Amino acid sequence: MSDKLTMQSIARLVPPGSRVLDLGCGDGAMLDYLQRERGCSGYGVEFDDQNVLACAKRRVNVIQLNLEEGLSMFDDASFDVVLQIDTLQHLRNAETMLVETARVGRAGIVAFPNFAHWPNRLAIARGRMPVTKRLPYQWYDTPNIRVGTYKDFEVLATKNRLAILEAYGLQEGREVRFLPNARAGTAVFKFERG
Repeated sequence: MSDKLTMQSIARLVPPGSRVLDLGCGDGAMLDYLQRERGCSGYGVEFDDQNVLACAKRRVNVIQLNLEEGLSMFDDASFDVVLQIDTLQHLRNAETMLVETARVGRAGIVAFPNFAHWPNRLAIARGRMPVTKRLPYQWYDTPNIRVGTYKDFEVLATKNRLAILEAYGLQEGREVRFLPNARAGTAVFKFERG
């Protein structure tokens, strides 16, 4: 997630000085930002070799790990905050990783493309899968193995006894709090074990 306004919005949810675990950290931009701007420390978890190298160049501590293998190497409440920014939709074990996020961190923050955003609904009504800024791939070459909506996450959190502390949508870096399921391309949730 490289958009500065988006990064600032999500970083606002992370208390200054937090110990952070960033799952699927990509090139480490978010953790680098949290270290510089919020005085945080922690680790990124990434599988891709090029992204691991990019993290090292940013001086972000990174562990090369396939998230499908779980987080058993981390104890309960090892981190103040565990991030899953644009990660959940790529995982086969999304529900398990959500529960693991709540176990390993005192709080979790997820952000993912909101499939219920109105342009996506319009594309489906026209009989096509959506291709948007947040979902830029065709149906046949997307790295996303699942799609979800703002409302779907609320149901999943309730099912897994997670207490939602804050929830909103993001649209081009701006926070959307009125009708985020229809008006925002990204869903953002901060939660903890209930």
